[in-house]
Amino acid sequence: MKKSPYQKPGERLEPLGLRDLVILQDPTSFRFSIDAVLLAWFAAQKINAKDRLIDLGTGTGILSLLLYGRKSVEHIKAIELQPKMANMARRSVLTNKLEDHIDIICGDLRNPNAYFHSSSYDAIVCNPPYMPVKRGMANPKDTLAVSKHEITCTLEDVARFAKITLKDRGRFFMIHRADRVADVTFSLRSAGLEPKRILPVHPYQGKPANLILVEAMKKGQPQCRIDSPLFVYDKSGQYTDAINAIYDDAPK
Repeated sequence: MKKSPYQKPGERLEPLGLRDLVILQDPTSFRFSIDAVLLAWFAAQKINAKDRLIDLGTGTGILSLLLYGRKSVEHIKAIELQPKMANMARRSVLTNKLEDHIDIICGDLRNPNAYFHSSSYDAIVCNPPYMPVKRGMANPKDTLAVSKHEITCTLEDVARFAKITLKDRGRFFMIHRADRVADVTFSLRSAGLEPKRILPVHPYQGKPANLILVEAMKKGQPQCRIDSPLFVYDKSGQYTDAINAIYDDAPK
């Protein structure tokens, strides 16, 4: 694979497996995982190309790239607090020549009115930090710590952002830890975002769910569907047919 003119020493240029899209990755820092792939697939079922979309806490820009690749979304605003991550995301957008479709903003989601118009967006996708802050945790300035722990944003911050920026009946999509399902649903409902669909993700059959995919709607009616579980690995440790189908159904 050719190098990107925006690639820095030590970074890797990795293919995403759809529409020849690539992403810059730093092996020493936070890298995207199957969580982003699952969330993009889940959200793409309800997102249209003309929707005005926000990628909340974009990191290296993976969700924006995947959703553009799947749905050709024309208007994506992606916000990221950490300047280094936002810079890498912006350079990935430039590498793919998508600067007319994906706008990377380095900013704080706790101050949404500084970057976004209120009640103006059709959908939000978010892969937030999963872990509550604990004593003895790693340096709060560390990129990995900020990406994994609720140092700079909580579930309440995320829900409040969605409440402010989504249109009425706009949709919010998130992936989170299954053992925090009560925290997730409480935070969303408290902000006027009604959980409409939850898909439990299990590492193996016979093992408890470790992740949930959640769809909520601003000012939606109280009714939530629990989907059939998604299993990631089979007995041999390989991806299940369901997971392979998620990868295979993306535009090539």
